[in-house]
Amino acid sequence: MSKIYSAQEVASHNSEQSCWVVHDDKVYDVSGFVADHPGGEEYILDHAGQDITALMKDELEHLHSDGAYEMLEEFLVGRLENGSSPSKTETVGEEDMESYIKETDIVADKKAKFLDLSQPLLWQLWNSDFSIAFYLEQVHIPRHVSGSAKIFGSPFLEVFSKTPWYLIPIIWLPIIAYNVHRSLETGLTENESAALFVAGIFLWSVSEYGIHRFLFHLDDLLPDNTFWQCAHFLLHGVHHYLPIDKLRLVMPPALAFALATPINAFVHSVMPTPKAYAAMAGLLFGYVLYDLTHYYLHHAKVFKIHFKEMKTYHLAHHYKDFQGGYGITSKFWDRVFNTELKL
Repeated sequence: MSKIYSAQEVASHNSEQSCWVVHDDKVYDVSGFVADHPGGEEYILDHAGQDITALMKDELEHLHSDGAYEMLEEFLVGRLENGSSPSKTETVGEEDMESYIKETDIVADKKAKFLDLSQPLLWQLWNSDFSIAFYLEQVHIPRHVSGSAKIFGSPFLEVFSKTPWYLIPIIWLPIIAYNVHRSLETGLTENESAALFVAGIFLWSVSEYGIHRFLFHLDDLLPDNTFWQCAHFLLHGVHHYLPIDKLRLVMPPALAFALATPINAFVHSVMPTPKAYAAMAGLLFGYVLYDLTHYYLHHAKVFKIHFKEMKTYHLAHHYKDFQGGYGITSKFWDRVFNTELKL
């Protein structure tokens, strides 16, 4: 049974811990979404307990995508009554509520034609006949599910598709320490090793931008067939499709090693061995900072200095324009290569 709420009841849920809003006379509990709101938590908290119907349609204030409306439906808790007393609530039958939802689900048609989030996603995609244009349109409309949607039907493979954020420093910091040790052991002074370590961090910042733009978003060059759609989906598409999935916000170790191996070989081919070790240590440390920053921007109430701006910037890449804003830790290379998002 779903409830009908009075305006006064909705207005009482106006805090970060209990944040409700009204849209088209439907009531939503968005408490769990406050920290993930693309525009920042303050924008949603400023309107907690209020009707946001006009706000969501206001092009100058805060225009929302189809994906935003679809995600909103996940938080539905009831609907707003008309002209009742402030304390009154009443229930409606499931049949009535289901009919109500169907009438206002503006993206149901698109959802029905793409992937069923209750079933393993990759198998559905492999057996589909989507055009590349339709696939790219749909995969960049964010969806929201509680927990994690299944990518693989096999529980064994599914384990490797999920990575808790804390595994990144656990796996990579010892490798970084080993590279620093080898740089000193093979002849570098501490000052030389430190300088090359910093140079490696800078090298990562270039790699971060290049990998995100030219590998993860190789959209325009994708062949129009199912194999490449599946490859794109596994590499980065699933993150745009499900951007709030906490277990798919950092790079799986297998993919990270696959990318790190040729980079390591390249660095060792162009630099003497001691210097290559130091530079790789800095580059890998930059990667760790990047992955942890990425998780932090998606799932935390961030510091206002720098990170607040980058959270808004990165979530605009997800919810407004995925063809720009490739920097995660900074906007520097976006500005250099003219791909900065203007918010």
